[in-house]
Amino acid sequence: MSLKKEFSVGILFSAFSKYSGIIISLGVTSILSRLLSPEQFGVVGVATVLIAFFNILGDIGIGPAIIQRNNLNQDDLKNIHSFTTLLGIILGGIFYFLSPIVARVYNDAQLIPICRLLCISIITTCWGIVPINLQYKAKRFKRIAIITVLIQLTVGIVACIMAYTGAGVYALVFQSILSSLFISLIYNLQSRLPLTWAIKRESLEKIYSFSLFQFLFNILVYFSRNLDKLLIGKMIGLSQLGYYDKSYRLMMLPLQNITFVITPVILPIFSALDNIKLIGEKYLKLLKPLSYISFPLSVLMFECSEELILIIFGNQWGPAVAPLKILSLTIGFQIILSTTGGIFQAAGATKHLFYSGCWGAFFIISSLLGAIYIWKTVEAVCYAYLLAQLANVIQCFISLFKVVGQNILIPFQIMFKSIMLSSITFAVLYVFGVAIADSDVWLRLITKTVIWGVLTTLLIQLFTPYNILHMIKGRFKSILS
Repeated sequence: MSLKKEFSVGILFSAFSKYSGIIISLGVTSILSRLLSPEQFGVVGVATVLIAFFNILGDIGIGPAIIQRNNLNQDDLKNIHSFTTLLGIILGGIFYFLSPIVARVYNDAQLIPICRLLCISIITTCWGIVPINLQYKAKRFKRIAIITVLIQLTVGIVACIMAYTGAGVYALVFQSILSSLFISLIYNLQSRLPLTWAIKRESLEKIYSFSLFQFLFNILVYFSRNLDKLLIGKMIGLSQLGYYDKSYRLMMLPLQNITFVITPVILPIFSALDNIKLIGEKYLKLLKPLSYISFPLSVLMFECSEELILIIFGNQWGPAVAPLKILSLTIGFQIILSTTGGIFQAAGATKHLFYSGCWGAFFIISSLLGAIYIWKTVEAVCYAYLLAQLANVIQCFISLFKVVGQNILIPFQIMFKSIMLSSITFAVLYVFGVAIADSDVWLRLITKTVIWGVLTTLLIQLFTPYNILHMIKGRFKSILS
């Protein structure tokens, strides 16, 4: 199968998984947001952020190494799988005994039983690292998509039933536990990798050079992406964290629509290219259309922030509107940035990925600390996050395009043109938004979305090399034929 066809197939099934997951997630979140309070979401938000850190410790960069390394035999995989499983058990035990400390830091005793239950997800997640990544390595995107959607739907229904019957915050806790348990169980049954106590050091050494810098990069990304939640929960309050978390999750939807569909496919496909410069050329072909999608999506999310919050979560979540507006301005940059990690990995340049991550973490962490300690508002945190993303995109592309041997000015030229076109859409939508400000919330959302869609299509049609109308016409003919 050709590179283009493999990439298209991977994108197709990855898109099916993500789009279905988004619909399920929105439906489940909409129900849970009406049954649970912002503070309950904030409590679980703190716990899951900490769980994510322990999951990174359990992975230690092994997941991507399994995909990228082609010299691993069955015995190596058995040893690595046993190592990650044992490490998960150890980390789960550590987190269990640290639960009272977490509760004391956030002055909330209910964090003790919550954290102790969530330690189960650390163990199950580590248990599934090798089997899951073997599926990606084998490019079984269809199987992954179907399993993911079925688990999301099942776990979402269970969480809603628990919340409705009065389980409260534990509906969110078991949603997290069951999700990681089912995923790891299914992939372990499929891979049939045995576990052994006699773990051979030679197997771990085969992935050490790759996984070390990948692990360090993951640690940096974790702190740069989660420090805001940890500090908001501690310095501003768990209720404000609940509002921030809701706005942050909505902001992430376009990322799930675009990059989370593409990124799982990038590493397996681009790793097959043995020429670094060719990787750079292929990436530029991906970057152009991606930029013409990402920045317009940022505009749409900004203009529809109020409508989305009120419709999905309800009127009690009104304080989440302002943070969502600010965070939406970062969407275009984050979509572009999210694809760079797979290119670094495919080029075997995890060391450069780590160095780039160091700069990114510095920008984000320093700006967040300043915002929280000086202004102590969620809105200030969002503005700091925006400024950090602007600085991060500059340093990341300079580093990446040096690695792949391409002109470092090209990605900035591509983004500049897309931003200019998106600014036109922004201005038009702003005027229409003022004109229909007193209309029904659903009418406002539909009107803005239609105007955005028409105007974005027209601008791309007129000022870019992509003929959308021709593509739609061709697709329509193929359906009728």
